[in-house]
Amino acid sequence: MGDRVMGDGVIGDEGGGAVRAPLLSVRDLKTYFFQDDGMVKAVDGASFDVFAGKTLGIVGESGCGKSVTARSIMRIVDRPGRIVGGRILLRSAKGTGSNEIDLAQLNADGAQMRAINGGEIGLIFQEPMTSFSPVHTVGNQIVEAIRLHRAMGKQAARDRAIELLRLVGVPRPEGRVDEYAHQLSGGLRQRAMIAMALAADPKLLIADEPTTALDVTTQSQILNLLVDLQERNGMAIVLITHDLGVIAEMADDVVVMYLGRVVEEGPVDDIFHAPKHPYTRALLRSIPSVDSPPRRKLPTISGSIPHPYNRPPGCPFHTRCPDVMPGLCNVVEPPLVPVALGQMAACFLYPEVRAATAAPEPAAGGGRTPAPLLPTAVGRR
Repeated sequence: MGDRVMGDGVIGDEGGGAVRAPLLSVRDLKTYFFQDDGMVKAVDGASFDVFAGKTLGIVGESGCGKSVTARSIMRIVDRPGRIVGGRILLRSAKGTGSNEIDLAQLNADGAQMRAINGGEIGLIFQEPMTSFSPVHTVGNQIVEAIRLHRAMGKQAARDRAIELLRLVGVPRPEGRVDEYAHQLSGGLRQRAMIAMALAADPKLLIADEPTTALDVTTQSQILNLLVDLQERNGMAIVLITHDLGVIAEMADDVVVMYLGRVVEEGPVDDIFHAPKHPYTRALLRSIPSVDSPPRRKLPTISGSIPHPYNRPPGCPFHTRCPDVMPGLCNVVEPPLVPVALGQMAACFLYPEVRAATAAPEPAAGGGRTPAPLLPTAVGRR
């Protein structure tokens, strides 16, 4: 792939110079679901990097493969889905004797993968009410997660569970530890889920829609908590959401997915202020703004995501794209290549992408690069 710049790290430096390796590298990941009606390519060649102490935001509409990507990394994809290609490289894994492990090659039910899940990698599920067991107390489930990865007795693990609940801001943790999930509010359940994900001090935390169904005040508290924990522990975070406001506030780098593929990636400021892919620009235009004139309808993305059994040829977004070039976009699938410093895009609007596929130049008047979009100020707190 040559030099690949992402955030403040470089991967694959062909010159052999010193580079900062990412904690997690996903390369050409493909996760397909084989059903009676056909094959669903839920993730179809996704590649990205996650660096220690940084937050990578993964965005896209529902059905674009965000959650399946997370579950693929954790090797918990439900059947009939399975990883059919690609690599998931985790570096500096604990207790393995190796600096790099390809998770895609491990037995999903094996001891090594079980040790990594919850040990090296923690996961905050999308809906904690359905993720916690209804017949066991929250404390029992956190204790079980602790003892799975730490050599602790029951009392020591219980004390650790109370400490974790206090760390994530649960009031009266000594009492809450013996309560069931249904006895907790949505915000407290989410905090308890975060506590369980942190049971073994993971180097990487995957948060799949961590603020779904929460009110805005609780949402802000949860996001602030994740920032505080990251600053305290130095862990990497993969934040999966469709809320671009959350991404603007939380992420260092952004991956934009569409129909199982990464169509754009780069630093958060560049993605928001100078988006390269038409899909990214369309997503950003749909963000409500306090500066918008009253009673004006929000722009929408025309059409809908194609049916998974009827994926279009060529660029997966060409059926909805305002800049489509017939004879090119609907025939050839654009690769994800650098189109600006630190930014990559999969779109034939850019000569770098056409050169990578030896695609013909567009006709006169086509292939122009639209002006940068400036939707809002972004940045971490």
